[in-house]
Amino acid sequence: MINQLSSLLLSGITDILIVEGKQKRSIEDHFDSAPGLEQNLKAKNKTNLLKLVNDTTAIGVNLFFARQPYPNGLGDAVRMAKSFVADEPFVVMLGDDLMNDQVPLTKQLINRYQEIHASILAVKRVPHENVSAYGVIDPESQVSDGLYNVRRFVEKPTIDKAPSDLAIIGRYLLTPEIFDVLDNQKPGKGGEIQLIDAIDTLNQTQRVFAHEFKGYRYDVGNKLGYVETNIEYGLTHSEIKDELKKYILILAERLKSESKTTKK
Repeated sequence: MINQLSSLLLSGITDILIVEGKQKRSIEDHFDSAPGLEQNLKAKNKTNLLKLVNDTTAIGVNLFFARQPYPNGLGDAVRMAKSFVADEPFVVMLGDDLMNDQVPLTKQLINRYQEIHASILAVKRVPHENVSAYGVIDPESQVSDGLYNVRRFVEKPTIDKAPSDLAIIGRYLLTPEIFDVLDNQKPGKGGEIQLIDAIDTLNQTQRVFAHEFKGYRYDVGNKLGYVETNIEYGLTHSEIKDELKKYILILAERLKSESKTTKK
């Protein structure tokens, strides 16, 4: 979450609303002060850990929290930000999608918005056999490199009916008109208020564009993605990266040896 918020800060966003699920206070507690822990670390002269705790609670942004009492879909969660957003464009960031690029993806969307002054969301090409796990776009035309006019937005199509391999990933820059659509949006797949359905409706009266993200995406929303993300981030961590590299190389040799034995 720190990396997520850091990317927002680097994009010029300092007022952030975090929508939590029922009885899930872990994120809110994570950013709360911990006087007892800080005192203990200070007494034991554990300056590195003390700095990490202080950095977590003083990251330079204004955090606000709202509670979604029922798991009624992403559209319903976004709708809870209506009074917070007021009449300004805003960014939606999903916590289980981590992006890595030289320019933060949120900043890329803001730069695009300054060109087109319309809602825009991020997409990334995925293997065709995986499209049913995502919302995808039906591109009408390519406006410029990586920027698409969209004919329609489709929530989790079957493989044979997917209009493209451009999957919608967890970044959106939306205009406040989306709230009027969400207020009247009927439940979609899973009986929930789907944000993609509302965006597709908005696109009929106010153009919504798609920006193709070409950096690396970590999806911690599934088990394998979670493990891969931890390994990738571990390889950049100053304290463990060297030992982790050694472990991975040793593990790779062991797996090769086991594979050869199995083939025999």
